[in-house]
Amino acid sequence: MAKIMIVEDEPSLNELIRRNLALVGHESTCIHDGRLALEEARREPPDLMILDVMLPGMSGFDILDRLVKDSHSRIPVIFLTARDKLADRIKGLESGADDYIVKPFETLELLARVEAVLRRTRKHTRSFVLDEAEIDMEGRKALYRNAPVELAPKEFELLEVLILNRNLALSRDKLLELAWGYEYEGDMRTVDVHIQKLRKKLGWEDRIQTVYKLGYRLEAGK
Repeated sequence: MAKIMIVEDEPSLNELIRRNLALVGHESTCIHDGRLALEEARREPPDLMILDVMLPGMSGFDILDRLVKDSHSRIPVIFLTARDKLADRIKGLESGADDYIVKPFETLELLARVEAVLRRTRKHTRSFVLDEAEIDMEGRKALYRNAPVELAPKEFELLEVLILNRNLALSRDKLLELAWGYEYEGDMRTVDVHIQKLRKKLGWEDRIQTVYKLGYRLEAGK
């Protein structure tokens, strides 16, 4: 779990991001004003900031500039903005941001970007425990009842997708895209076969739930 500060002046979008981050296990603080965000980040630095560019009080660019100049600890930042011009993206990345996402965006894209930044900055543990299964994400190893579980490469990649997007319903198409890649042209039943294997190997028969006429969801609680 990571502590994430969401700085977005649109309340509905701020809350939507918070809820989706909570579903995958992160704790978020929602802030709607630029100056307040700077004060809070200085007072208690988060593991990651999701930072809108256009904000009341102070722009996201100015916030990051201040943090870079006066912060003893580097705070990873993902800019979130409707400004999609190349010059704006270059400015955002050159200012020290770790990533730059343009609105509108898909929830899964945001979660993937968050995970990638946290992985690079190593601000959260890369292990996952659910019931009697323990997954070492960095070592690509799995244990069930303290015994090693043999997982094929694609089984582990599918498992990682389910864990990173836990509590979210994912279609078979999306699972194929995320675990096998855009260019995969195999049978969609491949997903079903791999899901059945993961359920059996990890004792997750009741955890990996079938979502009717869609796909699957790893039910992991909060």
